[in-house]
Amino acid sequence: MHDLSAAQAIRQATATGRRLTARWAQAPRAQDALTALSCLALMSLDIPGLAEADNSLNGPLAALVLALGAASLMLRRSAPWVTYAVALVLLSWLHELTLAQFALYSLGRYRGRLAGAVGVVGYVAFAYVMFSLPGWPVHRGDSLSSFLGLVVPIGVLAAGVGVAANRQDLVRALQAQRAETDALQAVQRERSRIARDVHDFVGRELTLLSVRSQVLARRAAGGDFEDGFEELSDTARSAHRMLNEIIVQRGVDGAPTPGLDALPALVAASERAGSPVDLLVDAAAYRLSPIRQAAVHRVVQECLTNAAKHAPGERVDVRVRLAEGELQVRVRNALPGAVPVAPPVSSGTGTAGMAERVHTVGGSFSAGPSGAMYEVLAALPAGA
Repeated sequence: MHDLSAAQAIRQATATGRRLTARWAQAPRAQDALTALSCLALMSLDIPGLAEADNSLNGPLAALVLALGAASLMLRRSAPWVTYAVALVLLSWLHELTLAQFALYSLGRYRGRLAGAVGVVGYVAFAYVMFSLPGWPVHRGDSLSSFLGLVVPIGVLAAGVGVAANRQDLVRALQAQRAETDALQAVQRERSRIARDVHDFVGRELTLLSVRSQVLARRAAGGDFEDGFEELSDTARSAHRMLNEIIVQRGVDGAPTPGLDALPALVAASERAGSPVDLLVDAAAYRLSPIRQAAVHRVVQECLTNAAKHAPGERVDVRVRLAEGELQVRVRNALPGAVPVAPPVSSGTGTAGMAERVHTVGGSFSAGPSGAMYEVLAALPAGA
């Protein structure tokens, strides 16, 4: 038992470490710092030669100058031209080409193709001027052909990779924007369904109220309450008309979203698809309003659909219960043990639709991995 607990603790600590490492690695500042350190590590290979060259630098001072130059890469996103200028200074002073590669990449990555091309032309022209002046080191090219064979490919390749990365950034930004648009559309569709449900459920009650008021008005004919019942009937009809006018989404076709009575049918369909389901619903939940029952149905329906897509064959646990004035919904399933060969076809907007449905009735919603399980939690006010 202790060995099992220790093994679980180690797995959890490892998973936490991986998540923190991945989060840190994705932080822009962390990436910039790592880039600067990588550049400094490459430039440090030149420190012995710089200390021996006729540039008035000893080893520690050369290391300090290169470190300051590499530190300019912390500005590569916001001010890549600053890094570019520092690279040209090191090129003219110490004939250092490494920082120029990182600077040209940064120009292409964060300022686009035109800036990358201008940077390459400026870099090659500036380096050629330095090559023409006395003092150009032999190991950087002792003839024009060797000089061009070293300097030009460095600049073009670095800027080209940066421009390619810039295009990938644009593609990812467009994909993120498209995903956000899809989520907003899913929310709007869910609002349309909610409006349809409100119209059907509330409209039915208003119709019954109007009819009952008319019956009571006839029974009270000639009495003191006849006018009151007639007024109540007129008010119910007026409210129904306003409901029809306000809910313009009534044009959405389809019947109202079913309630808790339809959950067994969802479970049967899920089991036919290969995902066994354990369903437990408190008997008291069936007495809640149709709007709340419809919200629960939508949550369970989307959860079972997602489980069939992303974790086929895994058992799904569905719990619907009343506790402390809340209707609580919990749906859990084990995360898939292996990455599928072909990713499931999914719009990625189902979670947004579930959340909108729950938030509309004043509830709270959360969804995400919890240990080795994927868990969806929804809490709705039970109401009167």
